[in-house]
Amino acid sequence: MVSEIGFSDMLSLAQTIGIVGTMVLTLYFSKRQIQSLSIDQQTRVLNDLDEKVHKMAELVLERPSIQKVIDNQEKPSEELAFSFYVLWVCAHAYAMRQRNVLNDNEWTGWLQWMRNSFRKGTIRETWKQVEPDRWFNPAFQNFINTEIIGANLLT
Repeated sequence: MVSEIGFSDMLSLAQTIGIVGTMVLTLYFSKRQIQSLSIDQQTRVLNDLDEKVHKMAELVLERPSIQKVIDNQEKPSEELAFSFYVLWVCAHAYAMRQRNVLNDNEWTGWLQWMRNSFRKGTIRETWKQVEPDRWFNPAFQNFINTEIIGANLLT
């Protein structure tokens, strides 16, 4: 037995599909917004920590002897303090790229700056000295070893 679907039944079905579709779209965009807020929160926390590292670097650059508080093995020097600061800036730029805060053009500039610094400056020697102590996160260490130092070996 075949039943006929009337106009009012079709209208009810269309309204139900419309309501369910609207709910699904709302749920999808809400989830994306929550993910975006989470990334924004992580970025704010990372920036706050970076400001603290910046302040510590200023203090150590003003008085190199206080760097013994965090690393008692090295003879205090302005060069080592500045090298750590440069590495922290690079680590922060890398973290911002991982969170898609830096666009491709900005990242290309940072990447070239890092490669030039490792190729032309003394930062590479500092990296070799401090890298075994794992001062930086593993993803950044891998990035420096493969994309910066590894790329400089090719040029």
